Amino acid sequence: MASIPPKPKRAVDSRALVFLAIGIIVGALLTLAAFEAPSAWRALNDPARAFLSKNRSSDSTVVETASGLQYKILKPGKGGAKPTDADVALVNYEGKLTDGTTFDKSEQPTPMPVVAADEKTGRQGVVPGFSEALKLMSKGAKYRFWIKPSLGYGDKAAGPIPAHSVLVFDLELLDFLPESVIRQMQMQQQQMQQQGMGPPPGAGAPPPAGAPAGK
Repeated sequence: MASIPPKPKRAVDSRALVFLAIGIIVGALLTLAAFEAPSAWRALNDPARAFLSKNRSSDSTVVETASGLQYKILKPGKGGAKPTDADVALVNYEGKLTDGTTFDKSEQPTPMPVVAADEKTGRQGVVPGFSEALKLMSKGAKYRFWIKPSLGYGDKAAGPIPAHSVLVFDLELLDFLPESVIRQMQMQQQQMQQQGMGPPPGAGAPPPAGAPAGK
């Protein structure tokens, strides 16, 4: 019986392989875009990010730190030491939103802890951006700071401050002292009051510690 000769194999069309490869690549890119598009869209439509980007690019005197805090020196300080987390600073300040609305303002020199608040440990303090701002200044300095939401109140509203707000502070550092020294002064004053003795002439009451920024 005569055998049937095998059918000749068809040559693979190289163009078909190219189109197949292109299709696989395009499909992968579309899949990736489906995951990335929401975050990219949010980035492009983030008012805080857009404001800070424009603020930095439109003024050459605005400096941005590694954390994203922006500042401008309105009046240089006297130089020398700068506050640390262990200190309490005496400041004048005014806090505004980016539309110019004032949400808080000191009526007189106000004591502020330099350390940042920590919800996990319950530690009292100021928002992270305000803490970083104070540590950049020396006595007598006046700066303007732009605190992005992640260094401020984030996605939470705080009184008159809406969620996702950039906080704009004009901040003047008058003086600072270690918190331990202030507490010792408070104890001495309390002892004097208990003994019926007033403070020495010309001595003001030591400032209390623990007042948060943007009350």
